[in-house]
Amino acid sequence: MPGTERITLSEAARRAGVSTATLSRWADEKVVPVKKGQWTAATAAQARVVARMRDRGHSLEELKMAGKDGRLAFGFAEDAFADRSPAVPIGQAVDRTGLSESTIARIMVILGTPAGRELTLSELDVGALERLASVADAGLPIEAVMQLARVYAQAVRRIADAEVRLFHLFVHEPMIRDGLGAIEMAEEMNELVESAAPITLPLFEYLHGRYVRYSIEQDVVGHMEDEFAGESEIDHIRITLCFIDLTGFTRFTAEEGDAEAFSAIERFTEAVEATLPPEAGIVKSIGDEVMVVSPDPVSLAEWAVGFIAFFRDRPRPRVGIHYGKAVFRDGDYFGGEVNLTHRVVNRAQGGEVLVTATVAEALSDHEDLELRGIGQAQLKGFPEPIPLYLASVRD
Repeated sequence: MPGTERITLSEAARRAGVSTATLSRWADEKVVPVKKGQWTAATAAQARVVARMRDRGHSLEELKMAGKDGRLAFGFAEDAFADRSPAVPIGQAVDRTGLSESTIARIMVILGTPAGRELTLSELDVGALERLASVADAGLPIEAVMQLARVYAQAVRRIADAEVRLFHLFVHEPMIRDGLGAIEMAEEMNELVESAAPITLPLFEYLHGRYVRYSIEQDVVGHMEDEFAGESEIDHIRITLCFIDLTGFTRFTAEEGDAEAFSAIERFTEAVEATLPPEAGIVKSIGDEVMVVSPDPVSLAEWAVGFIAFFRDRPRPRVGIHYGKAVFRDGDYFGGEVNLTHRVVNRAQGGEVLVTATVAEALSDHEDLELRGIGQAQLKGFPEPIPLYLASVRD
């Protein structure tokens, strides 16, 4: 098992980024646990965490207690994903990828390298750049490649963050409570990481294929409907935009506490995910607010009215829906009509579904839903009043 691999003191010091003298002192003071003078990959990884925490101003006594509790044992899991591939000069990367140095710098900023930092690349970095360059060579404009890289980076960063946090909550913390030793904990976590890692790429490939198939179908249908309607603005998509959030959430958090507020958001978001019509999808969720899009205003309005009736928890949700045009970029939707939809939901009360005239027109002959005009609303940022309608189940 790699976590128990015996390594020399000098190799452990290299991995931790400190001198052998410093590492020996940490071992003598039991800041870093070493069994019978034998250094392993797991203990070297923990030493690297200690070095990082020292750089942030934490005392050795603090770190000794944290190490004793096993709170530094996560270091090996991080070490398992370390990039140890050789460095590649930027000029060589330009030659291999065919991308300009400025384009490579822009892509690396998207992937998380802060602007202004000296650009250093590894073999793994260049391999990823070569894959992106091959997409550009196949005919996708470089600006579209940039957007693709940004969407991937944002999505995978969120996945990685969830993996680490869930691993900490459901694996690391229980081990700490059970009183496992630091080295045993690091080695056991390594074994779990090694077991889980092989499923990641196949699972990603499965999900990617599943959602690409769905997105292709929705895109074909949407563009055909635009053409049938005589609309051909290539940079705009006609889509149903929906925002749904929880009313009085700030007050609810103050009254019930952060833990209960977080549970309320989880229940709310899971309920939205579980009940959406097949053609609809969540674009993003920010706190207690979820943005949903769909090619069909009718089915989304039906869902919203049903959801409001079904979801009876506090705080109560409210919905705003508009059917209009939006600019699609970086996996998100932008433009004045998106802003309009957001203003609409802010005018709704808890338990209400407010829709604009374009949605009301699509629902005009609906057998099960009725619309009640509430007049012309003056929405912030829009010079002209906007007619709004309250959608509900027909009596």
